[in-house]
Amino acid sequence: MLRSLVRRDALPPSTQLSRVLFFSTGATASPDPHFMVEYLVNKMGFSADDASKVSKLLPRIKSTEKPDSVLRFFRSQGLDGATLRRIIVWKPGLLSWDVETNLAPKFKLLGEMGLSESDIVDIVRRHPIVIGFNIQKTLLPRLKIWESLFGSREILLKNLRSSRWFFGSNIENVVRPNMNFLRDECGIPEERISFVLKRIPSFITQKPDSIRALVDRVEGIGIPRGSRMFFSILVVLHRVSREKFEAHVKIMNSFGWSNSDFFAAMKKHPKFVWFSTEMLQRKMEFLVKDVGIAPSDITKWPMFLTLSLEKRLIPRFHVMEMLKSEGLWTSQDTLHTIFISPPPNFLQKYVFPYKDKLPKLLEVL
Repeated sequence: MLRSLVRRDALPPSTQLSRVLFFSTGATASPDPHFMVEYLVNKMGFSADDASKVSKLLPRIKSTEKPDSVLRFFRSQGLDGATLRRIIVWKPGLLSWDVETNLAPKFKLLGEMGLSESDIVDIVRRHPIVIGFNIQKTLLPRLKIWESLFGSREILLKNLRSSRWFFGSNIENVVRPNMNFLRDECGIPEERISFVLKRIPSFITQKPDSIRALVDRVEGIGIPRGSRMFFSILVVLHRVSREKFEAHVKIMNSFGWSNSDFFAAMKKHPKFVWFSTEMLQRKMEFLVKDVGIAPSDITKWPMFLTLSLEKRLIPRFHVMEMLKSEGLWTSQDTLHTIFISPPPNFLQKYVFPYKDKLPKLLEVL
């Protein structure tokens, strides 16, 4: 064991001797400072610099027995490599924990809730805090509270699998005050708040000051709390920084939109601000220059800006152009109908009737 952990030629003989004495006699003195650094490098693949930083946060470890046991357990559960290093960086003290007392029961609890082994690995990767909580005092009560907030265990498990960081949020100091603020001061019905909580828990778990600042932003663009779209825009802007929002406004200004036009479009379909400024510009250039839509008309149909440029807008426009070039275009449908139609409807109306005469139509899509 000792030979596998220590490079003898890297240390002076006195250091080697002190290690032998340390492990063979059961001495209570702390090992030399290189001990856990080399362990983290050799056993877990840490860089020397990272291992040095992590080792300084470890409790006094007298032998490799517990770290070896912890690593064996984690690896038996499917956790290894970068994921395992990230967990140890987050909580170095885990290496001194007793597996049977502190770790195994938590994995067992998650399994008993209906999670598969791969689900548990993913959840621990996303929410390492679950293995840091005391199982009776914190983990189990918190699981029950979140299950109640989500309305079912199925939705809780779904969010544990797919969402990050909500599980560690303080229920009494963050989640409930945010929900009360949205309901009591913003006039948002509880069922709408619950709907968003189930789908975007990170919106409800942001700091109370942040959610109040977000409300100020929405009101600042002329959308009052009593507006039907107020809450929808609030949720949308949660994912958009002030800087990105201002960059979007600037791009649309360059196409002739006024700030009022921008805000009017947001009231109709706010999700277009989720896209990058580069993609927004590409879509506008295509719609204005290639399709020939007036920028002012796009304020009436802002949903166009949320459609895929490569998979929806360009192919459908090419289908229309091909049919026109062959004298086969007889539809009176608006561009709105052409771009928005569900794929099966579009194929049935604009492609299948002409596929024999123009087999390349299917290739365009």
